[in-house]
Amino acid sequence: MLSNSCCKRPDRIGPWLLLCALLCCVLASAPSQAGGWRDELPRAEALGNGELRWLGFRIYQATLWAEQRPFQSERGFALQLHYYRSISRERLVRTSLDEIQRLNGAAIDAATLAQWDKLLNRAFTDVAPGDELIGVYAPGHGMRFYNQQRLLADIDDVRLARAFFGIWLDEQTRDQGLRRKLMGTPP
Repeated sequence: MLSNSCCKRPDRIGPWLLLCALLCCVLASAPSQAGGWRDELPRAEALGNGELRWLGFRIYQATLWAEQRPFQSERGFALQLHYYRSISRERLVRTSLDEIQRLNGAAIDAATLAQWDKLLNRAFTDVAPGDELIGVYAPGHGMRFYNQQRLLADIDDVRLARAFFGIWLDEQTRDQGLRRKLMGTPP
């Protein structure tokens, strides 16, 4: 004989079963947060890394990940930024767009920059020391942004993705030393 009190009172089983069934449905329909950027590039290895410093202050450690060596910008890759300083979302977006505009000039019109501003503002978060943002370039799609816990944004815009990663990887990037370190090429 069962001694569980809910089994002695059948009128109590119904609400519990309904609650369990509802919970299972909610969990099954919720997007999975277990996957991370490594799921997109399972064989990725660090090609190189380096620090961005400004006026002697460490801003972040950057690491470029790819599944092939030498680096091929048309294939999938990830850029991982480990922050040493607090930076607001607004500042991250403004600095990114300023660099994109500097690198591309008149090739990017004001309407496109305004649209990219909205997309990046939805994708980024404020960062604090120890936080990470990881951008994954997805060829033919665009890019995805992750933090240490979850997917932050999926942006279906290849042109923005190329312009964004150009901040670090373009031949005209501001920090040529960091670019060389990321790609694992000698100075």
